[in-house]
Amino acid sequence: MDAQVEVPVEVTSAAVAAVKSMGDQVVLGRHQVAIDRMYPQWKESVAKSEGGMAKLEAKLAEIVKAMSEQGVQLISFRPEGKPTAYEVGPGKEVVEEDGKQVEKMIYKQWMLLIPTITEYRITKPAQAGELPKFLVITTRGFQVAISDKDKNDWTFIDGTGVTVPELRRLFMTLPDNMVLPEIKRDHKEVK
Repeated sequence: MDAQVEVPVEVTSAAVAAVKSMGDQVVLGRHQVAIDRMYPQWKESVAKSEGGMAKLEAKLAEIVKAMSEQGVQLISFRPEGKPTAYEVGPGKEVVEEDGKQVEKMIYKQWMLLIPTITEYRITKPAQAGELPKFLVITTRGFQVAISDKDKNDWTFIDGTGVTVPELRRLFMTLPDNMVLPEIKRDHKEVK
């Protein structure tokens, strides 16, 4: 079953705007937003593997602290590229056809794979008599954005930590041959 579809422009725009908004908050240091907006079933699964929600939140706080201590700063996060959309969350709807009530299969949720670009700056210690140098790391990744069709309430799964089989466990109607956006890192030294 191939659930990849063309979605209304307003749905794509809303999902992209929601990813941008979450990214803007994280860049400002409000990392809890990423946890709060995580897709509930994914968050539950990740928390279970970490020994509970408190341990997951503590681990994520440690990562943020370690990045700061190592001179790593998140400088930008933005959606960039063409999203891929799927209908997920199969269900039934009763409609009237030829004067009779008929059950039809429908999809209740949108799921979009939204390409993103994240930039980090790492401060390299200064050598004697030199100014500090910076390394800028650019990561191309993606966010999985999910919302019920009748709402504009997007939740997310970070693409760097998810595989097609994991997504298919959450959304059984996704195609076997589904391809995730490429994750790629580049870096350059700046003065």
